[in-house]
Amino acid sequence: MRFVWAVVAFVLAAGLIGAGIAQRTIFMGPSTEKVAVEVEEPAPFVLMDAEVLREHAGAQTLLIRGEGDIFAAYGRTGDMEAWLADADYNHVTVGTNGRLDVEFVPASSGESTEESPATPAPEVTPAPEATPTEEADAEATGRNPAGSDLWLDSFSEPDRLIADLQVPEGVSVIIAHDGTQDAPEDISISWPLDTSTPLAGPLMAAGGLVLLVGLVLYVLAIRHQRRGKGPRRKGPGPMPATEPIELSQLPPAERSAIESAGADRPGAEGPSSDHDPAAPESGAPERDSDSSEAAEQGRRSELRAATPTRRRRMLAVPALALTALLATGCSADSWPQFGAASPTPSPTPTVIAPDNQKPPAVTEAQAKRILQQISTTVTDADAAMDIELAKTRLDGPALAARTTEYALRTAVPETPVPGAIPTDDVEVVLPEATDRWPRTVLLLSKSEGDDTIPPVILTMTQQDPWSTYKITNMAEMSADAVFPDVAAAWLGTSLVPDDSAFLSMPPGELAATYADVVDAGEQSASYGLFDEISLNLAKSIRDSRQAVVQNLADNGAAATSQTAFDIVPSEAAPVSMTTLGSGAIVAVSLVDTETVTPTSADAVIRFGENAQAKALTGVTESAKGVTTKYEFQLFFSVPAQGSTEQIRLLAVRQDLLSVEVIK
Repeated sequence: MRFVWAVVAFVLAAGLIGAGIAQRTIFMGPSTEKVAVEVEEPAPFVLMDAEVLREHAGAQTLLIRGEGDIFAAYGRTGDMEAWLADADYNHVTVGTNGRLDVEFVPASSGESTEESPATPAPEVTPAPEATPTEEADAEATGRNPAGSDLWLDSFSEPDRLIADLQVPEGVSVIIAHDGTQDAPEDISISWPLDTSTPLAGPLMAAGGLVLLVGLVLYVLAIRHQRRGKGPRRKGPGPMPATEPIELSQLPPAERSAIESAGADRPGAEGPSSDHDPAAPESGAPERDSDSSEAAEQGRRSELRAATPTRRRRMLAVPALALTALLATGCSADSWPQFGAASPTPSPTPTVIAPDNQKPPAVTEAQAKRILQQISTTVTDADAAMDIELAKTRLDGPALAARTTEYALRTAVPETPVPGAIPTDDVEVVLPEATDRWPRTVLLLSKSEGDDTIPPVILTMTQQDPWSTYKITNMAEMSADAVFPDVAAAWLGTSLVPDDSAFLSMPPGELAATYADVVDAGEQSASYGLFDEISLNLAKSIRDSRQAVVQNLADNGAAATSQTAFDIVPSEAAPVSMTTLGSGAIVAVSLVDTETVTPTSADAVIRFGENAQAKALTGVTESAKGVTTKYEFQLFFSVPAQGSTEQIRLLAVRQDLLSVEVIK
């Protein structure tokens, strides 16, 4: 019966192990779901909708084949449609029954001009009228998508591109070569499928355990059989009784043979009439033979007893090894994952976005990448004093300051090179939440390795989908300034109108009000609205003016010359972005004008050792006077209306704007 149970265990173990192996081999389905994009009419671009990428769960793998450099990028769907508003492209969407629909969208269709809110209004970014020749050149040239600030991330490889993506809802992918030749047509998307078999591991482990039980039963059955010494055959019947033989009655020949056989036995003393030849002989030699046979039989018994033990060990070792092999050969996909059903809860954001909240202009990673590119470009422009290169990343007051610096460095080589924009630690990313253009981002960046470089606050603006972000305002943050609390980068903020009544001072009036504080000092009606840092800056400006007057007096020109000072807001509009306390960060720029004129027709204004005035004017003196302009880029934290807080100065930057001779 033990053999029967052992066979049953072997069969059951084979079934369990086979079922577990089958789940990981013949019964396992494909590991990916793949779909190809069929393009019928070629176009320079392919726009793949977010619904296509999210048709199946899991990460997406994009495979593109073509000749030459292949470019792919992903970004917000609205931004990409705005970027492609004036170009031909193929739009890939999900149709009925999950099939992919590829629709050719011509540039003249105007599909995104009115329907998409992301397209800039005509009055914001008017397109210049182009001649037929210019239109043909533009059509032949195209627009290269590489380097655009709209993309959240981009990829480029020659001939074959594989990109692993996991795009969220509302994010699409653009595919192209260089914007001139037709986009690659060999495009496919794949998604990973769940190939886990949580029962394979338990089945194989259970099969190994049952196999071990069967081996034990088999060994016990063999042991039981050997202890029973096997089956016994039927023995012969009873032997007849043995009687003594009378030698005297036997024939002489037989009697001689018996006597000679008895004489040949060891220890025999010859025939004796009194001895029974049929009786067994007894003596020491016979007892020795019996002892030897008994010892030999004992040794054979010990060998027979030891043999099953060794065999049991030899059978148990493969069984244990097979069980361990089955248990360790299975990956995590072959076992139940009990902890997968309870994900770690994510923290609840402290700021809840309203239902009608627009998406932020950039993500935090995107803003950092753009700032790094801006810093590199501006550094290269500063090294080469290339104002055209600087114009690709600077605008407004920031560009005006660089223009004067390049002119000074050309005429006065010892003029120091402007410091690079720090990008090591971007502490604050405050993008405008909008889907239109222009769009603005405020950043606070610091240097980690050099404590001598102060933190920088800047604003950068993108005028339209095809433009790059350009820095408009930039200033160094004061060491005593405290940056206000702002919204998270994923939420974004809004711009404050210049005439907003929700602040303690409208942004449009801030520059003029502070200019009055500079000119009038404590006599200004707005003197008490500003904090100590702001007032210290105003005092330093007044002190510098007094230093100019004193310098003229020291040179004996006080009686023959006069000075005039005036500080006014620049032509650049203020940039205001809301903070969490219902206040705003307002960036303004002021132009401080210093005019020195002679009071006599015979007097002239000599520049003396003023190398900057000589370099920018090209002369050494002026009969009618000279005008010097300085630009101040200022960042203020303006509290909400009704707050008892003062307007705080966050950052300031002063640059020489121009030196002109009065004609």
